[in-house]
Amino acid sequence: MITVAEIDVENIQNCAASPIYHSRFQKLEKSLNDLFLKELNSSNSIFVNIAPNIVKKIALFLSGMAFRPAAIGVCGETASGKSTIVLDSMEVVERFAQEFLSKNIITRINTDDYYYDRSKEVEKAGSFARFAKNYDLDIPDAIELSLMKKHIQMLLNRQEVLLPKYDMSGTAKRFDNCTMAKPSSVIISEGLYTLVEGVADVFDFKIYVDIDKSVQKRRFFERAEQRGLGDSAGRIFKNASEKALIYIYPCAKNADIILNGETSREKYRDFVASLLTLLESDYYNFAV
Repeated sequence: MITVAEIDVENIQNCAASPIYHSRFQKLEKSLNDLFLKELNSSNSIFVNIAPNIVKKIALFLSGMAFRPAAIGVCGETASGKSTIVLDSMEVVERFAQEFLSKNIITRINTDDYYYDRSKEVEKAGSFARFAKNYDLDIPDAIELSLMKKHIQMLLNRQEVLLPKYDMSGTAKRFDNCTMAKPSSVIISEGLYTLVEGVADVFDFKIYVDIDKSVQKRRFFERAEQRGLGDSAGRIFKNASEKALIYIYPCAKNADIILNGETSREKYRDFVASLLTLLESDYYNFAV
């Protein structure tokens, strides 16, 4: 199985020795630095923090010099905006891919689909609400993260994988081998516990979504009302917040990039679009 550290060093050295590839890499890295720095210094930036040398690593993968797909892990608290950021970004990427007739650009792994099947326990309890009173869903052990990691490793090795699908309607049923995932240039996974110890090392890029507590709380209770959680919403939020202190907050320390979960969706879309335009320019300049 491939790991985050296993980038083809020999091929990188060979490419670096080529004046053409070396020049391309340097130009791409400079353009990316300019783009990231401009956004970082902008009003209400999508970035809270960017680790040193991470742009160089991004350039390594985008230039093709890593010689394998990239794995991105995105985590954050409940209602931080992580799913929205990922799905909006994927939508922009997929539109770009369609325009240029590109296939297998990005594959999403939803951490929530790896919750253990507890449908029998729910049936025995009589309802999901009763079951949840005695079962904590807000801990990493509630999710089969080892299986998720295995599936990501398989995709990085360019193998097709049958992914599970978890029913979020209250049955706690997980359907295994449900959705076919094909290898692609980017594998992205998002969830509460995507970057906890034991699974974080599979990702080349670790992204944490930060959010002000008051904004998170407002979003959570708005969503809770839509989902009909009723009086249990307060208890669920309290438990999720307590568990976040133990399992989620520490992930920010090892994150390569910390994103602002309060920044507008449009600003995220614009940044991804700018990144893709930069790559398009790099490709055509290199081809010429």
